[in-house]
Parts: sequence; C-alpha cells; structure tokens
Amino acid sequence: MQTESPSTIRFVEIACDESGSEGENLVGGNTDVFAHASVRLDTESATNCVREIRSKIRSPALEYKANHLLREKHRSVLRWLLGPSGPIHGHAHVQLTDKAFFVVGRVIDLLVGEADEAISIGPAQDQHAKDMAVTLYREGQPALGREQWQAFLESASDLMRTRNRLGVRASVDPFVRMVDVLRPMSTRGRVGEVIGLLRQARPHAASFRAQLVGNPRMIPVLDLLIPAIVQAVTYWGEGGKPVAIVHDEHVSLTEDRIAQLKEIVNKAHRGRLTSLRLVDSRLDSRVQIADFLAGVARKIASDELNRRGDAELTGLLRPYVDSLSIWGDDRSWSVLGPAPSTRS
Repeated sequence: MQTESPSTIRFVEIACDESGSEGENLVGGNTDVFAHASVRLDTESATNCVREIRSKIRSPALEYKANHLLREKHRSVLRWLLGPSGPIHGHAHVQLTDKAFFVVGRVIDLLVGEADEAISIGPAQDQHAKDMAVTLYREGQPALGREQWQAFLESASDLMRTRNRLGVRASVDPFVRMVDVLRPMSTRGRVGEVIGLLRQARPHAASFRAQLVGNPRMIPVLDLLIPAIVQAVTYWGEGGKPVAIVHDEHVSLTEDRIAQLKEIVNKAHRGRLTSLRLVDSRLDSRVQIADFLAGVARKIASDELNRRGDAELTGLLRPYVDSLSIWGDDRSWSVLGPAPSTRS
C-alpha cells in the first residue's frame, strides 16, 4: 500500500459500505446485525486485492459478494483476506450494531435520557441511560419471556418509526398499552424500575411523535447508517485529521442528508468530514473491499450473537471491530470486541 508522510497528508480518504440495512425495520426483519465497514487503501492495492480474490475463487459471477467468501469451500480465501498477513489488515475497520440493542438504547434515550443527542449520533450517549439500556436488553427477555419481549421490541420500534408495519402513521397509544401490560410482569428487580420509568414517560413520547411528524428533515431515529458514518470519521480522523468518504450508493444518503451529516460531525466534535461522494460499488475496487468486509462481518457477528459462532472466523474478525460498536450482549462481545489497545 502506498503511504504518505504525516506532513503531506491533507486528508484521510476512506471507502465505505454496509450490510444488513433494512430501513427502519430493525425488529423481525431478515437480519439482526448491521455492519458498516471502512477501508483505507489506494485504488491500485484494492484492485489487486479484488483481482486476487477472483483468481482464488474462480466463480463466473460478474459481481462478487461476501457470500462467495463465506462458502466453506472458499474458507482459505477468507482466512487470507482477514488474516494478519492479508491485504487489508491494518487498513480496514468495521462497526457492528445489534439491532435489538439499538432499539432499546433509542427508546431509553428518547423517553428517559438525552433525546437531542440520541437523534444525532446514536443511542445511549448518557451513561445513566446506557446503564438502563444494558439492563433492559440483558434482563428483559428472561424477566418477560421471549414472546412478550419480542412484542415490546416491536412496539418500541413502531413508536419511533414514521409509519408502522402496516404503513399507518404510528401513535403513542400502542406503546403505552404494551408498557402497561408488561409492568405487572416485571415488578421485581432492575427491569421493573426501567419499565416503570418508561410508563411515566408518555409526555416525552407524545412530544417526540409530534416532532417526528412536524419535521420532515428530521433524521430517522432508527437510522443505523448515520451513527456508523460518524463513528468511522471519529476513528479515521483521530488526532484531528480531516476525513473524506467514498461510499456505496444508498437511498438514505441524499444531498440534504449528507449536509446534515457534516453538521452533526462538526457539532459533536467527532472529527471533520470534508466530503462524502457516492459511487457504484462495482466501479470502485476500494468500495468492493468494504462491501466484502461488511457482509462477512455481519454474518460472523450474527452467528456469534446467536450462539452458533465459528471461533476461527470470529478471531479473524476481531482486530477489525470498532470498540464503540453498539452491542449489548456480553457473552458474544467478549469474543467479538477488540482486545485492549487493539488498533486496526
């Protein structure tokens, strides 16, 4: 990979892509994990990497995706790509989001914590709200049962969506009724305390719904991409370096949303985003590499979350994982999360 001396670097350019995006449908969709990958490679290095992958896999497919790498017969190629002597080691990074935990963190922040900040850059920025979100996420299903827990997640998700699953504009009432149903089931312990606080937060819920309906420019509260991009800028812009992004085309990255994103990054003092340019991933080898990494990371992390993890693949992914990933499950994070002082 070609490098520049610190004195000549005007900005850091990274290529990004995601896997697991289903809009505002974070509960009950096809995926339970969202992954956003960022890669810092020059075009020549990325092109050589893609060419090598194609030569190793030898599929007639016109476009290679992560599922090619995830096939057991191509396991050696995946080991080569992610391994410590591979082409992207030290030049790539990935943020993971457990969608259920994201929903829990959002609803806690909006109704109990710091709503304005939550809308901008992600859930549970306030430590007290984060502690409540972790408590509810980890202890909610054991206390309430699988069926009621799933119903709560769906209700919380619908509260924060512009429209519910049937395309009808959502209201506060279904969520309040769900909390009322759950309260007698969670009278003991910390889960009961959190449910009680949510029950008292109806005025906050109504205020949020009014804001959501009345402000068409408002970034969707369940948007996974904006917090991920903010974190990518934070990571690669460490030390105050400006960051430019080349990103795969995405329906939510409109000109207006990109302008808002720049404002969010600057306001939050999380780095400086100089530009965000959208490309077709098939036309930029750097974005293709980010696409591979995002898809592979999502599958490996989802398997680990659901207790069917592959220890070897999880270990290979670990050096790339962002320490500030939005993840609530302690068991899976103990093997997915980066070891102390790890910097990919």
